[in-house]
Amino acid sequence: MLALLGELSSDFGAASMFRPYRDVRFSKDKSPYKTHQGAFVDAVPGVGYYVHVSADGLLAAAGFHSHGADQIDRYRDAVDNDATGKHLESIVATLRESGFDLDGDALKTRPKGYPADHPRIELLRYRSIYAERSWQPQPWIHTASAAARVREAWSAAQPLVAWITEHVGQTHEPSRRRP
Repeated sequence: MLALLGELSSDFGAASMFRPYRDVRFSKDKSPYKTHQGAFVDAVPGVGYYVHVSADGLLAAAGFHSHGADQIDRYRDAVDNDATGKHLESIVATLRESGFDLDGDALKTRPKGYPADHPRIELLRYRSIYAERSWQPQPWIHTASAAARVREAWSAAQPLVAWITEHVGQTHEPSRRRP
């Protein structure tokens, strides 16, 4: 993971690697270790690029995972706006055509205040959104080819990160962490 992140840092910046341990305090599963190792590169806090390796293979993603109420409001306002919403729709369509899956924290129903027949209702349901591409375990995962594939995926997803950075940005809500 360190070698992979080192290869990508010149193009995307320094990554923060997640700890390999799980917080088991409130979990029924008390196994102490995660089954994957991941890292995140911030474009702005909570918006950027993610990668992880596991026994299931390699995964590269881009988008935003933090979702303060202010971010959700800005995101939905931008999706609702015809110009910016259609632009996101175009970005998402291009990513899907390129083999990306779209995922994130999404509502099962429409968000309050939006009609069920809104032309971008699928996008309005998201509270966080990211595009991801994954690869099954192969010998190349242990080579520089892994960095090339992640670089290609992150570069393809850059328009999504740029859109989110411009229209959503980071949260301005105070942290809920205890001092």
